[in-house]
Amino acid sequence: MTRVSAARKKQRWVLRYIVRNRNSNGYLLRRDFCRMAIYVARGVLLFGLCLLILRPLVAQLSISFMSTSDLFNPAVNLIPRRPTMGMYRMAIYLMNYWESLVRTLAITFSASFLQIAACALAAYGFARFNFPLKRFWFICVMLTILVPPQVIMAPMFMNFRFFTFFGLTNLVGVESMNKLNIYGYLIMVATGMGLRSGLFIFVMRQYMRSMPMELEEAAYVDGCGKLRTFFQIALRDTIPMLVTCFLLAFVWQWTDGFYSNMFLWEQGVMSLQMSGLAEVYRNWFISTGWIPVNELRQLIAIGVLIGTVPVIAIYVLAQRMLEKCIGQSGLKM
Repeated sequence: MTRVSAARKKQRWVLRYIVRNRNSNGYLLRRDFCRMAIYVARGVLLFGLCLLILRPLVAQLSISFMSTSDLFNPAVNLIPRRPTMGMYRMAIYLMNYWESLVRTLAITFSASFLQIAACALAAYGFARFNFPLKRFWFICVMLTILVPPQVIMAPMFMNFRFFTFFGLTNLVGVESMNKLNIYGYLIMVATGMGLRSGLFIFVMRQYMRSMPMELEEAAYVDGCGKLRTFFQIALRDTIPMLVTCFLLAFVWQWTDGFYSNMFLWEQGVMSLQMSGLAEVYRNWFISTGWIPVNELRQLIAIGVLIGTVPVIAIYVLAQRMLEKCIGQSGLKM
């Protein structure tokens, strides 16, 4: 009975559609056909874009599970015939993966937190207060976005290699200190000069300028100071933007190689482990004078995959929050 009633409802819907299309001189059919064509074209376009984005990742994932015979077999394309996990164990061992993972998580989380805290304070100052040369200093912030870090690499190196903290160390009899280490890196991000800090200051400043002043004025009337107003009023309304910037800062610092080579070369962070994996693997075969090129390619693919797994996991876990935060921040900017 259910199937018969469903068939009758479908038949009645088709008859009504034919009648409506006849009354509209064929406009209804043309409209629905155009909509269907647009949906199909959109689906094909999205499928092609997803294929272009995911194909390299799928290819690297397939290579990582191939055995030596599959690597030298031209008939094997994407699906390995004899999958193996042997190279994964070698990559984890050569990269000192678990120790590097814990160390990188701690450094990246701390640096991202300090960077967002410094950028939020600077953005609130630019958005709410007037001070001498305000436009000039904001132009300097914009220059940190436009100027690549390689341009200031030499003065940055000399400043942290012979670190005097504005000459204050000379007052206590210390000529200079070498801060090309994790402490110098944390000092840099905590003072608003971390990776893409200028971009975060600009985005947060635009977001804070759109917030209503009435709430802060009411807090001033109630006796709140500027810092208390910032923490209790401004930060609470800026949480979506703070979360978005924190996730972006975390991902960018995880894969950064410029500051890691300068400050974190002793820490063995994940980006340095991935970039130096090929050299470490070559040292294994330096006594024989022969390097298996296909296995080296497979090892590099595995190193990149296991190095980016934490970032992918964080994105999957925070996907809904990130989309919500980006949507809210986009409405207020």
